Amino acid sequence: MPLPIERENPENRVYPSFLSQLLRNYIFGSTVAVAGVGGIIVFSTLTIPENEQLTLAAIMLISLLIMIGIELLVFYRHIKPIQILFKAEKPTSEQLKIAYLQTHRFPTLAVKRTFGPHFLGLLLPAIGMAYICISLGWLNLPYFYIGIAAAVALMIASMHAMIEFFLTTRAIHPVITYIRNKHKELYIQDITLGGQVLVSIRTKFRLSAFLIGTLPLLLFGLASQIRFDSLQGEGSLDYWKWAGFILVIGIIYSLLGASLLSRNIEDPIYMIQHGMSSVQAGNLETSAADIYSDEFSKLVAGFNHMVNGLREREQRNNQLLQSYFMTLAAALDARDTYTAGHSTRVARFSVQIGRLDGWSDSQIDILHKTALLHDIGKIGVRDAVLLKEGRLTDEEFDQIKLHPVLGENILKQIEPADAMADLLPGVRSHHERYDGKGYPDGLAGSSIPLFGRAIAIADAFDAMTSDRPYRKGMSYERALSILEEGKGTQWDPHLTQLFVDTYRKKGKMEEDVS
Repeated sequence: MPLPIERENPENRVYPSFLSQLLRNYIFGSTVAVAGVGGIIVFSTLTIPENEQLTLAAIMLISLLIMIGIELLVFYRHIKPIQILFKAEKPTSEQLKIAYLQTHRFPTLAVKRTFGPHFLGLLLPAIGMAYICISLGWLNLPYFYIGIAAAVALMIASMHAMIEFFLTTRAIHPVITYIRNKHKELYIQDITLGGQVLVSIRTKFRLSAFLIGTLPLLLFGLASQIRFDSLQGEGSLDYWKWAGFILVIGIIYSLLGASLLSRNIEDPIYMIQHGMSSVQAGNLETSAADIYSDEFSKLVAGFNHMVNGLREREQRNNQLLQSYFMTLAAALDARDTYTAGHSTRVARFSVQIGRLDGWSDSQIDILHKTALLHDIGKIGVRDAVLLKEGRLTDEEFDQIKLHPVLGENILKQIEPADAMADLLPGVRSHHERYDGKGYPDGLAGSSIPLFGRAIAIADAFDAMTSDRPYRKGMSYERALSILEEGKGTQWDPHLTQLFVDTYRKKGKMEEDVS
């Protein structure tokens, strides 16, 4: 029998993927800046014998190995806080916070590694060996070429640093997201920079624009010095063949730098725009991921703060509105001690019907509010009629029949008008009959608003089962039988059957239907 295949947790791939991405970024940056630009400039600019080319290649290779060794040591120090986090079975809050900050600092640390162990680890051994080789006659080059080579190396390191910075900025996002989610999972609290700026947008723009605009020209100027020396009166056509090649490299580099820079700026802007569109559509549960370490961190923090404020205000408004509805319903019920709680019970039964029929949460919310205020029009009915214990005359019953219209008119006076607009159909139609013999409009079947049909069932059930001064409330089973007998004539057949079947099955209505 084959053993079940155990699926790997995607979280276990975050750290290896991060390391792989850093390695790919480093190889790409090194290839473009050091091997690509540096190597091509050196070997295409200098006109030297093959044996001296091999000597230069050996110097570069030895220097490269020294550089890699030093850089690995520094990289290990930089990555250690993050490595500790992923090795821990249950990281502490402090470990998560340290790793979170260190991850945000990684693009800047990549720049420091490029100018530190990467640049100096390559340059110093190369300068030393080149000087010795020139002194021993193994390289037939002027000594000042070493100075030019150092200046070129500095510019190449600047190119590499910029590429590393922007590529690393994208590489850290999955790790930052993982750390935030882990902290929320373990300690029920989000972790962000809180608006702290580690690298300002101004610095990124100014340095990047400077490098993109000036380094290719500086490289061209320095390389031209060497090339002019080697030409020694040769034709200009040969020179411009070489110069055009160098210019193409500069243009390609400028395009690459501009692309990385613009993407670094556009990504957070698009994310915030998406969040704003979501809020505009009414989704106040949205939030922007705080995964940036520049001024965008402040912008994201401000956006999330705004959305949290809107959400809290919306919740407070809903609580106030709900309290307002409950207060109106209680005030209405207080007019008649024998019907006290009627509106609340009708609301509870109505919500039960809506949930049985699979209505959405927004529909249920409107239904609940409508049911609480379904009899609000009775405020306009005289006490002598409303509280009369005996049988009503035809004239008095006509007054009672006006209360759905009175209720609608009362709610229309509330500003803003759209606040009560969704409640009006249900309030007006809760005494319509499915066969068209109800009031006030004589609507029939599906032409009766859905909320009105649900409230009619709940209203009738509560009226039949509640005690009155002139009669005792009937049993639940008797009331359910009357509802069943009247489905399709007085009440909606589908909603009525749902209510009757469920109530009979459970024996009593669920309490948690608010």
